[in-house]
Amino acid sequence: MNGHDLHPADASEFELDGCFLDKADATQPKPPYRPLEKYLINGILREWNGPVSDVFSPIRYRGSSEKIKLGTYPLLSGKDALEILDSAHKAYNYGHGEWPSMTTAQRIDVVSKFVNKLKEKRDEIIELIMWEICKTQKDSQKEVDRTIEYVEKTVEALKSLENKDNAFIEDGGTVAQIRRRALGVVLCSGPFNYPFNETYATLIPALIMGNTVVMKLPRVGVLCHVPTFEIFRDVFPKGVVNVLPGTGRETLPPIMASGKIDCFAFIGSTNAADALVKAHPAPHKLRMCLGLEAKNPAIILPDADLDVAVSECVLGSLSYNGQRCTAIKVIFVHESIAKPFLDKFATSVDSMKLGVPWMKDVKITPLPEENKPNYIHQLMDDAIAKGAKIVNPKGGKFDRTLITPPILFPCNEHMRVMQEEQFGPLVPVASFSSISEVEEYFHKSKYGQQAAIFGKDPKELSRLIDSLTYQVARVNINTQCQRGPDVFPFTGRKDSSIGTLSINDALRVFSIRVMVATAETLKVNTEIVTKIVRNNDSTFLRLEHIF
Repeated sequence: MNGHDLHPADASEFELDGCFLDKADATQPKPPYRPLEKYLINGILREWNGPVSDVFSPIRYRGSSEKIKLGTYPLLSGKDALEILDSAHKAYNYGHGEWPSMTTAQRIDVVSKFVNKLKEKRDEIIELIMWEICKTQKDSQKEVDRTIEYVEKTVEALKSLENKDNAFIEDGGTVAQIRRRALGVVLCSGPFNYPFNETYATLIPALIMGNTVVMKLPRVGVLCHVPTFEIFRDVFPKGVVNVLPGTGRETLPPIMASGKIDCFAFIGSTNAADALVKAHPAPHKLRMCLGLEAKNPAIILPDADLDVAVSECVLGSLSYNGQRCTAIKVIFVHESIAKPFLDKFATSVDSMKLGVPWMKDVKITPLPEENKPNYIHQLMDDAIAKGAKIVNPKGGKFDRTLITPPILFPCNEHMRVMQEEQFGPLVPVASFSSISEVEEYFHKSKYGQQAAIFGKDPKELSRLIDSLTYQVARVNINTQCQRGPDVFPFTGRKDSSIGTLSINDALRVFSIRVMVATAETLKVNTEIVTKIVRNNDSTFLRLEHIF
């Protein structure tokens, strides 16, 4: 079954066709066409004359399966990828390259110039995100604005960190200065669902700490990066930022197998991450920052405020169609309130407006992954075959790239949807009589990112908090699972994450603490250090306050 050709017999009853574009309506926004014809290597935007892949929008025209072409992107080979890696490696040059040799203040000036130019491309990037991955206009704007704010806050955080490390430390006859230094060459690979924000969440801290970067573009969500290429070329020294388009299967294994990657920043599946890490010949050299799968549960206790629980679970499970690692992906509701919760939840989910990203108040949009509708259909069919039912009247209708989100109940551990991360608009719900049943689910789960708990009794909540904080990395009380604000740590247990990202944590992830020390008992040593500092001969030994 082809997910793009799913047409229910009763589609007209739910008017899904009306949620797409009217080709005859001249007032509708026109699709952009932005082919990616060049890629950035060693400070040059190199023309690509090889094979390409077409980029289509998930948006369709009414009454048609015609695909809207937005552009193309180059399908680079493994050999091309190694040439890009070589550019980054030479630019780093074991720390002797122009970029790592700069002072922190100089790198901050470059990144600040970059973000100011990035603001000029804001609207263009937003438009491309809407058309290519069908994020609502409001959420597309939020993604770009949040990214710009993230860059600016990273600059301020590094200033604070650098100024804190400015002093010399004396202890036991040793005087030393401790700073953070770059790791080397970083491979950054971002996801389709936040192609801009999540890529920059690793790219910017890696760069500002003095690393050089190979930026692997996502296969879906690739075009929003096109407006930035000239900025990278014009602002950063050559070879510091290198852009790698193409399929991950073709380009990433040779890069990892080369052994020249010092840090691997990846957001995606556990299987893909494992395969790439195993390809690296020096695993103890490789630093990793991995954002992987999650199966975040919501737990609705008997005394929960149902209006709050329903509102937060709707947002938490179906914002951007549930295509977020932080989304609520399974709901456990106490059996005593299962019916009233499901009644309210079903009503709220069925009231969510379907349509294209710029429609007013739209909540559910077309899915950008080609096979996702078919996958959601498989999960739904498996759960129904094992005893679940779709409890919301409008749920489970498919039309090309649109799905009306199904709520499945009662779900059990034998269903695929209870074990797999659906990453889409489908919500499994299970009931429980004892909280020990839910705790057992956590104990068996291979995931451990977040949980959301809804209730009022402080003692019961306290007991659950103390239990869950050994299973997940964030517990949300009477609110949805989410990432942010970006000053808070974002991480996970088990197979959900390696490393921690926040504005401050990311600076540490992409650097290492290094110390220069001497015996202060010998006057000649302190005199040498004093001269180095006074003459500004070193980018490491310095007493420079960054304003």
